[in-house]
Amino acid sequence: MDERAEVVVIGGGVVGLSAAFHLAEAGVDVLLLERDELGAGSTCRAAGGVRAQFSDPVNIALGQRGLAAFERFGQRPGGEIDLRQNGYLFLLDDPEHVTAFERNVVLQNEMGVPSRMLTVAEARELSPLVAAEGLLAAAYSPTDGHCTPEAVVQGYARGARAHGARIRQRRAATGIEVQDGRITAVRTDQGRVMTSVVVCASGAWSAAVGEMVGIDLPVVPLRRQIVVTEPIADLPPGLPMTIDFGTTFYFHEEGRGLLVGMSDPEQEPGFLLSPDEAWLPRLAEAIARRAPALSEVGIAHRWAGLYEMSPDHNAMIGEAAAVSRFLYATGFSGHGFLQGPAVGEVLRDLVLGHRPVVDVSAMSAQRFAASTQRPELNCV
Repeated sequence: MDERAEVVVIGGGVVGLSAAFHLAEAGVDVLLLERDELGAGSTCRAAGGVRAQFSDPVNIALGQRGLAAFERFGQRPGGEIDLRQNGYLFLLDDPEHVTAFERNVVLQNEMGVPSRMLTVAEARELSPLVAAEGLLAAAYSPTDGHCTPEAVVQGYARGARAHGARIRQRRAATGIEVQDGRITAVRTDQGRVMTSVVVCASGAWSAAVGEMVGIDLPVVPLRRQIVVTEPIADLPPGLPMTIDFGTTFYFHEEGRGLLVGMSDPEQEPGFLLSPDEAWLPRLAEAIARRAPALSEVGIAHRWAGLYEMSPDHNAMIGEAAAVSRFLYATGFSGHGFLQGPAVGEVLRDLVLGHRPVVDVSAMSAQRFAASTQRPELNCV
């Protein structure tokens, strides 16, 4: 049988669930469609980092609101997410990167982020596993950190349901019906949902959803791989999320070991989710150079997830002009988890016609049609 909803959210990751929670909390009749299980796309495969250290003021503001929401998560929507605010530490070995981060820190401080530049010695005090060779400086913010993506997903799902949202797992959106320029229904593999408002929060699959209404959302899926080490004896307590910015090699605490990741410059776009061996020699080289004590630590398990890459590595958030009413939040390029809480608030405001809590007008996907870009430089 056909269902009805004021708003249909397509995508059951952190962005979609945050949107569903904030909409339902505001009294909107919302139905969320997830083709698999909640968080099965990118969210529950993420490293869980949360931060406000960015180069773009919109991303800084979204990161700040995200951090504040994670800090209050136990009260709203509720649930333990194992938030550890041990900070984010960016290690810099290129003079141009040092200059850029110094500029970023000034902007971040103006917006209330307590970030600062550090000497190499200060960086090693915070993250003793780091080797100093070649380093010039570091950037650090003590309120950044990491938490558990699966717990965030379940917390928003419980909160959304408590406010009346309907969540349909294993129900794929297969089409969107439009009449006279207005959305009238979403087709699924289990019937139609009559609606006039659709929110696309489909992550790496957003381009296909945009095509359903003739909207270009230039999102490309890109595999990123993560390993978790075996337990490490005498692991220094309170390690920050540590990122070797030049190579993107990073690590943070994960139980009695470390979660470790790095981008692969040879990775081809696509939906491949199985981990492979090809990137491990490059990871081992980065470890040997920047954290050699980890070179002999074994791997306990590993997995792969998808980044949803936009052309300028910055999100697309907004509402389509060509069809009424199709909203989208996608292309986060690795920042969707940490920005999810704030983006859910923004989507609520856009749906209700209110001024958004963060002005995201510059993040419209139309910037690419106009051959303009808004690059986020602080990407890992």
